Amino acid sequence: MGGTDRLEPSEGLGVLHLFCRLGPGVDPEAVTAAEKGLREAGGQLVTAAILGHKADVGFVALAPDLWSLWGFQRACAAAGLEACASYVSLTEVSEYARGAPEQLRNARLFPTLPPEGMPAFCFYPMSKRRTPTHNWYALDYEERRRLMLGHGEVGRSFRGRVLQLVTGSTGLDDWEWGVTLFGVHPDDLKACVYEMRFDEASAHYAEFGPFYAGMVGDVASVVAGRGR
Repeated sequence: MGGTDRLEPSEGLGVLHLFCRLGPGVDPEAVTAAEKGLREAGGQLVTAAILGHKADVGFVALAPDLWSLWGFQRACAAAGLEACASYVSLTEVSEYARGAPEQLRNARLFPTLPPEGMPAFCFYPMSKRRTPTHNWYALDYEERRRLMLGHGEVGRSFRGRVLQLVTGSTGLDDWEWGVTLFGVHPDDLKACVYEMRFDEASAHYAEFGPFYAGMVGDVASVVAGRGR
């Protein structure tokens, strides 16, 4: 699926968030075939029904080969889906997680999605602020690390309720990170994002892009508009 030569990150996976509209010309079987092609190429796919006017369906496609992601994108277009937003990133281990156990590193570089029992879905991009008053990149490493360790403590307080996937996009898309959240309940996502905004790293240094929220479902049902 995709081009003749593979293009892979040095470590981790390529990630494509693709948000689309469903029209009367969409072929659900063709979208299912696109998912099958991605999986046969070593990738995985999360499908979510998106609430609100921004999109009808969202895909989180992960694969070691970026050509596979492009092939999935083109297959969705050929199936009649109209892309209205997208985001390109890579799975990564944060520089502030140096020395983390191998199990934790692998969970971040090679996640298995979606997590069981967490059907609530949310995605948003973010960057660190660079202003005369608060410039994240003017801080030294130890200060940035201190702030991120505190930020992580807040996130870990939602363990079992929310699973977070942070992917890096500096140089690949308009923002610096993509944040994908899966929750047991939609208000778990709301509470997590709310609490983390009080953290110093977010309150002083975080800029957020548009949010996409909805429910995880299998590709055939979501694209056909049948829900669960």
